[in-house]
Order: sequence, then structure tokens, then C-alpha cells
Amino acid sequence: MRWLITGAGGMLAGDVLDRLTRTGEPVLALGRAELDVRDRRAVREFVAAYRPGAVINCAGWTAVDDAETHEAEALAVNGHAVRWLAEACEGAGARLLQVSTDYVFDGAAAGPYGEDDPTGPLNAYGRTKLVGERAALDHGQYVVRTAWLYGARGTNFVRTMIRLAGERPSVDVVDDQRGQPTWAADLAGSLVRLARADLPPGVYHATSAGETSWHGFAREIFALLGADPERVRPVPTGDFPRPARRPANSVLACRKGEPIRHWREALHAAWPVLVGSRQCNVA
Repeated sequence: MRWLITGAGGMLAGDVLDRLTRTGEPVLALGRAELDVRDRRAVREFVAAYRPGAVINCAGWTAVDDAETHEAEALAVNGHAVRWLAEACEGAGARLLQVSTDYVFDGAAAGPYGEDDPTGPLNAYGRTKLVGERAALDHGQYVVRTAWLYGARGTNFVRTMIRLAGERPSVDVVDDQRGQPTWAADLAGSLVRLARADLPPGVYHATSAGETSWHGFAREIFALLGADPERVRPVPTGDFPRPARRPANSVLACRKGEPIRHWREALHAAWPVLVGSRQCNVA
């Protein structure tokens, strides 16, 4: 099958490309300079000419707080561009996998959110991603929600904690938001398998099994570093006011498709890749 990855250069796109490159199948990963997904005509013409079997859309506005004051710009990438991709894929007979987020929910549920539970985003980022979801579904495509993503590329929570462990005697981390840390390489595998699978279009959840708080996640990272987890101090969300509200409950139930392994197992497996040759003073 011929593959197209949009949003090349990002954390997830890099892991998807790595996985597909190993299969030997033709794959093309494009950044905005090569294909601006906001350009309807360019998207339509490129997909029609390249004729991929599957498109994995990793392009998106991911600056959650900045979206509060730049919602129109975020909507152009997270919402309208998804419609242009979905239209083009429908016309070319390609399968589109649109990567979405736990932020489409309000976080007020007592338990995990299922694929068909009502949405209700708290912030502009979530609203724009929900527009993209609906655009993909309108054209018979696939939406894959994930959460708390980390990987070897770019800035993410794990890399930040590794850095702070070497810089500060203690770190305050929020303990009243719960979710599922998910390794980008695991998500990449789920996306590729879904693109190949004989499963109907619709919404799928792809997060690691289990759940924890940001505080619990940070403690595990410190422990893997050989640092004292007690250096990570629990604090409420109110101690870190941000422009965009965050859902307290980001736990997603994966009731369709193939489940991903437990977040702790994945973090341990990812650890050599995440740390690499980086030297950290954690005393």
C-alpha cells in the first residue's frame, strides 16, 4: 500500500514514518512547505496525483494555550484542513486516519470516556479538534483519539521531567488531572494496524492501558532516572493557572480496535530511546 503522512517533522509523524519505512512500502511524509493542508486545491490535486491507499494526518495546531487567542488559525489547521483531506481521500478511494485528542471531552465524567460518549470541549483547542473529527466522519473516514503523548522527538512531559530532575531539588506537579501516558511509537503502531484492518469508519481510542496523574507519571520518570520520587510534590491544578482549561479526567476507554499495553510497561520500554546518551545530574 502507498502511504502519505502529513505533518512531517512532528513527534508522531516521525514515529509513523519510522515504522512504515521498516516495511519497505512506499511512504511519503510531507511538512507544510511541501503540502499546506490548509490549501484545499493543493490537497485535492496532490492526493489525486499521488493516490495513496492511506493518509495519516499528523498535522495540527498543538499549542493548546495559544489557541485561546488564535482560535481561527487553530481551526484552519485542526478543522478546515481535515475536511479538505477527507474530501480528497474520499474522492481518491483512500483511507484517512485523523489523529484527535482527549480534549474533546470536558473531563467531568466519573469513569473513562468511550468512543461514543458525548463530547464537550473546555477550550479552543478541543473545539477545533472536534470540528476536524466531524469533518472526517462526514466523509466516511477514521478518527483516532489519543492523550498524554510523549516520544523521543520534540518537547514533551517526559523530556521536561528529565531536564528538571537535573536542575531543581524538587518539582511541583499537578495531581488532580488523570490520564494515560502514551508512547508515540505505540500509537504509530496502532495507526498503521488500523489503516490495514477490516474495521468500519468511525471513532477509535488509542491510549495506553491503565491510568495515573501527572504527579504519578513524574514519580515514575524520577524513579527510572534513579532520582528520589519524593522530590516530586503533588499540587492542585489551581497552582498552575493556564489560559486554556484542562479536563480533570482524560482517561479514554479503548472499546474498539486493538488495545495498547499498560503505560508503565511502555514507559520502561521507551526509556533507552528517551534518555539516549543524555547525561542528567539527578543527585
